[in-house]
Amino acid sequence: MKHCTLLRSFMLLAFVLLPALSVCAQEMSAVILAHRGGRSEQDENTLQAFQNAWKAGVHSFETDIHMTKDGAMLIMHDGSLKRTCGVEGNVEEMTSAELRKVRTLKGNPLLFLDELLDFFSDKKGVYVEFEMKTNDKNLNPDASIPTYCEKAAKAIKAKMPADAYWSMTSFDYRPLRYLHEHYPEIRLMLISGTPCNDQTIETARALGVAGMAVTLDGTTRAAMDKAHKAGFKVNLWPGKKVEDTLLAYYLGADFLCTDIPIEVKAYFDKMSPKAKVKFGAP
Repeated sequence: MKHCTLLRSFMLLAFVLLPALSVCAQEMSAVILAHRGGRSEQDENTLQAFQNAWKAGVHSFETDIHMTKDGAMLIMHDGSLKRTCGVEGNVEEMTSAELRKVRTLKGNPLLFLDELLDFFSDKKGVYVEFEMKTNDKNLNPDASIPTYCEKAAKAIKAKMPADAYWSMTSFDYRPLRYLHEHYPEIRLMLISGTPCNDQTIETARALGVAGMAVTLDGTTRAAMDKAHKAGFKVNLWPGKKVEDTLLAYYLGADFLCTDIPIEVKAYFDKMSPKAKVKFGAP
């Protein structure tokens, strides 16, 4: 009960302050992304998740790509099937034929990159961050990185709509370095499990990327200003509650990655119409 009272107080304060800060809001804009299609509202990273979010007016997404044993590109966050499907197995050690037989715990088929790209192909004003899931060096040795990058980059470049705004992102420096060298036209973003700070800014600069996705916790407005002055776009995550999105917005985030995009959209539509946020391409 105490938590609910505090939450309502915070939401009311945000609603009251937003019009008062309208001058500030006019200088700010942010794109709100459906993390894994909306992981807390949907069956994450399934076609159903992206379809439901799109119907609700959310046209900006973050998703994840693994490469199967036979070189197919699968949309899934974990390398293991255990959490979302309840079965043993790692994506990189299974064939696409084997994975097409698997269902999530909620009964949905696994989603492949080509299928997701087909869904986006006729959509207007879409934004997508494609996270390259190559972090496990045992499953993704150095020799596999060029193949992974070529398959993912070529597929996305060929099928994303002409007016789409998209990025390829990763915690792993290896695919970022490869794409920076071989596909300089692709917008790249470093993901870090740390806040925006001098180290993340310097790492992003060394990798030659256009932006960084860093943790909301620990990020300050001063650090955000420094990143922007260095020319970087910043995505703050994770957004588990509406309050997280509001905080990220006032810190000056360019992108906000949230697990509850439909709830966040409903909040901004109703409570904060003066806020300059988008749920599609910037």
